[in-house]
Amino acid sequence: MKKRVGLVGFGGMGKQHIKRIKESQYVEITGIFDIDSDKDYSTISSKIKKYDSLSALLDDSTIEIVLIATPNDTHKTIAIQALQSGKHVISEKPVTLNTSELKEILTTAEKCGKKFTVHQNRRWDENFLITKKLLEEKKLGELLYVENRVQGSRGIPKDWRRNKNQGGGMLLDWGVHLIDRILFLFPNQKIISLHATLTYFLNHEVDDGFKIEIVFDSLKKAYLEVGTTNFIELPEWYVVGSIGTAVIEDFELNGKFVTLTGELAKEAVPVETGAGLTKTMAPRNDDSVETFPLPYVESNVVEFYDNFAQTIDGKAEPFIKDEELIRLTTIIDACFEASRKNEVLHFPNGL
Repeated sequence: MKKRVGLVGFGGMGKQHIKRIKESQYVEITGIFDIDSDKDYSTISSKIKKYDSLSALLDDSTIEIVLIATPNDTHKTIAIQALQSGKHVISEKPVTLNTSELKEILTTAEKCGKKFTVHQNRRWDENFLITKKLLEEKKLGELLYVENRVQGSRGIPKDWRRNKNQGGGMLLDWGVHLIDRILFLFPNQKIISLHATLTYFLNHEVDDGFKIEIVFDSLKKAYLEVGTTNFIELPEWYVVGSIGTAVIEDFELNGKFVTLTGELAKEAVPVETGAGLTKTMAPRNDDSVETFPLPYVESNVVEFYDNFAQTIDGKAEPFIKDEELIRLTTIIDACFEASRKNEVLHFPNGL
């Protein structure tokens, strides 16, 4: 029998959860509560119950899992209420506005003997999985540095995402994804320094973009960027290894990777570039490199929900681990601090 899920919040992400959970073999949404009592859920399913209050949903003993898809500042309060009501909890990201709030939730979950996780769905993005595959298979050799960015030109949506007290801004919106994923590309490595610059080009009270540089204890670097004022976008992924380079242009997975197949057989001939000559930047003029299409990867984000259900039953290890969440929110806190102080933060013991 599928585990019954009560959804709190029927906005854009709430609807997305409903769509995806329909494909799950382990969970099903059977009830919804939203503060807007006029919302109609009947077009989704006649079987979904509409609750008049959060307490009514939490009092329903048939609900095993509460899925929180509300503005960011409400996650902690709802999660703790749900855990104390005997429910397992899935929270939308960012899980909380800071690390101390997250620790409150995790402490409550442990005391109540219930499972808690966060919907870090961008781990299932194909462009990330392709990058991870290329590195794991050593197609580019040793990773030297990586750039990951998401850019657009529409600004911040005209809703709570523009409000600071509700946890708006791009660092909490997209930063939690980019930072979360980049840590998987540098396994068993600690951060020794980072610098972050938050941008406020659109004059909102929250950041409309950011630039982050992370240095790991291997001295390898990651550069992360989000912008909402970019009418021409740079590649989403640019990965440089010791014997190759990969580029993924966009979510449509346009891109390629180039690898070294042999040493240069011919000495470079200087080429004329602009107002001068260069030998250093002359293109390769032999067959020492080869270009390949990006590899295919399979991705199914429904695995996230199925894994959580199996974790509850003790049949699987959680995909999203508590220590990963604490590290992620600690890094987010550090990014806010680095931008506020306009300085590089150093971590002698690693982060």
